[in-house]
Order: sequence, then structure tokens, then C-alpha cells
Amino acid sequence: MRAAASTTGPDPGSRRRKPKGDKRERTRTALLDAALALTREKGFEQTTLQDVAERAGMTTGAIYGNFKNRDELFMALAVRQWAPIRPLFRRGSSFAELMQALAEAVLASIPDRRPAAVGALTFRAYALRHETVRAAFSEELAKGLSSGATWMQAVFAAEDLPMPAEIMVRVINALIEGLLFQRFLAPELTPDEVFYAAFAALANKPASNDSQKPQAT
Repeated sequence: MRAAASTTGPDPGSRRRKPKGDKRERTRTALLDAALALTREKGFEQTTLQDVAERAGMTTGAIYGNFKNRDELFMALAVRQWAPIRPLFRRGSSFAELMQALAEAVLASIPDRRPAAVGALTFRAYALRHETVRAAFSEELAKGLSSGATWMQAVFAAEDLPMPAEIMVRVINALIEGLLFQRFLAPELTPDEVFYAAFAALANKPASNDSQKPQAT
């Protein structure tokens, strides 16, 4: 599911010819970094665009040049901080092997996701209090689920899946979210074998003994 990294070197002239979008991307990154720091300090409700602009050393005009409003900025931050988990998977492998790879990928994501967990939860709470943000969150999630279902349908025959692909990707997403937050809140009750067993159950296959990896931190 994840493409191999490119092995080609940079264009020798790339230092002299910066892409036109490079400055814009740096501006967006600086604004998102500022928003991340402020929402961690003050929460989403209390963070204003003026706060973000000042923290980034820019004007509010720079924000409006990249985001329509505060909610769009927050949505972009949520997407960046909680990106999809992509398991390493070879085409031709079985669905059970995909579930094994997915369990491994979710566990491998824990060190990076643990520091972002509070922000992810507070953003979800913010979205529940603001219908336009909740709708934007749902729309963004729907895009990812649709893409995942399309990929799954291209890789597996319908009879190889325990349920329709459109349902499967939603179940997988809910399982990932639930397992991760339960791990963060109650790690002693959610060891690695719970992750392996949960994804193996989706494939109607018991988790193998060699799936019991050392517990991630």
C-alpha cells in the first residue's frame, strides 16, 4: 500500500530554481506549526487567527492567503498530525497477510501518535461542538475511506473479503482509532497481542504465535 521511496538524486539545478510552490509550502508549514503550539497551550476554542499569525511572525493576511478561515486551518492541522496509517503490503498477498501488516503498522505508529493523541482528542471535541468542522471532518474521512475501498477492490476479489470493501475500510478505521486511544489510556489492558488478535479476527484467522511482537512504547 505504500510506494517505495525514490532512489533518484536531486536535480543539480534544484538549488538555483526553487519550485514556485516552495515559499507557499513553507508559509503553510510555519502557520500550522504555530497553530499546533498554540492549540496545545490554549486549546482550539481560545486560539485566534491573530494569535497564530503573531506566533508565526506573519500577518493574518498570510493566513487568509492559505486558509479560508480558522476552521480550515484547524482541519489542515488535524490532517497533518493524524495522517493515515499505511502498512507495507505486497500485491498478491492474502487478506490475512494484509491484516497482519496493518497490525504491525498501527503498533509502529504508536511512538509518533502518542504525543499527538491529546491534540487529536481535543480537536474531535472541538468538532463535536462546531457543526461545520464536524461536517468537514466527516468529508475528509469519507475521501480517505473511499480511496481505501477503491484500493481494496482493485487488490482483492469480493469473495476474498469478509464483508464489502466499503464497509471493511470503515470497520478498519474504527478499529485503529479505538485500539490506539485505548492503548494510550490503558496500556496495561491493551498489549500488542490485542492488536494482532483484533486484525486477525477481521480475516477470520487466529493470530499466530509469531505475531506476538515486543510491546511498542
